[in-house]
Amino acid sequence: MLKKGSKLNSILTGSCPKCHEESMYLEKNPFKMGKIFEMHETCSHCGTRYKMEPSFFYGAMYVSYGLSIAFGVAAFIIANVFFGLGLIHSFIAIVATLILGFPIILRLARNIWINMFVHYDKNWKETKH
Repeated sequence: MLKKGSKLNSILTGSCPKCHEESMYLEKNPFKMGKIFEMHETCSHCGTRYKMEPSFFYGAMYVSYGLSIAFGVAAFIIANVFFGLGLIHSFIAIVATLILGFPIILRLARNIWINMFVHYDKNWKETKH
């Protein structure tokens, strides 16, 4: 399922989108809030620059919005349909899910965003700059 070379591997693990050899983040744990945005400048294996231009990851806000909607809808369905909670309690479940899931949503949004522009290269060793 998460074999090297798939977008899903890079998105879920936070690894370099070009070579999948190392994590893009200095701290792999997204719940260490002080270090959630800290990333390596380049991949130490293939040399891919993660911040291709200033403010590159601002575009990830659009992805984050979509992910937040998906997490919120999932929380509502689980709370309301499966557990039979009322609307107030379902709303509380949505808010709690979004607050607790914020670091995961943020990292996933960044991973999806960079994977839209950088593609896996199985021959990265030969084309390394």
